[in-house]
Amino acid sequence: MRVIAGAAKGHKLQTIEGLNTRPTTDRIKETLFNIIAFDLPESRFLDLFSGSGAIGIEALSRGADTAVFVEQAAECQKVITENLTHTKLMERALLIKSDVLTGLAQLSAEQETFDIIFMDPPYAAGLAEPTLEKIISGGLLAQEGMVIVERSAQIPLAPIKGLYVDREKNYKTTVITFLRPEESAT
Repeated sequence: MRVIAGAAKGHKLQTIEGLNTRPTTDRIKETLFNIIAFDLPESRFLDLFSGSGAIGIEALSRGADTAVFVEQAAECQKVITENLTHTKLMERALLIKSDVLTGLAQLSAEQETFDIIFMDPPYAAGLAEPTLEKIISGGLLAQEGMVIVERSAQIPLAPIKGLYVDREKNYKTTVITFLRPEESAT
């Protein structure tokens, strides 16, 4: 896995061995970042269920001001730190070492808001909807912001009060859903 574009283009990133993490493929990552290219510069980016940190690192490389990574697994935390150090992006990053719902509560208590929130929860864990609800109830999404959910094509995403589906990108086994606040629909 590598950084596709921007300041850290070409840097190889460490990944976590095994099936507990599913790194977003370069093809999906490239399409995702082409879609959000105009929203990235100077944005505040939140990478939930971060794994290796590849998505947040790509966001930083392409011009996001800051990125916050939330990851519970100690092995993943170590890899994120090493990848941020390797790409020289550590000074614009924050790693929250906790489960996502606790991390979101912490960020909400600190009155943080984000322009782009990316989440790739374990597909069968049933965490997508509770995480989205916590983002909305915690006021973490900027008024013109977006939440991007990577999910299994086999698991539908239930409607979430306060968000609407702006667009979806379908792949064979994966769906990328772009959600925006209902207030920005007008």
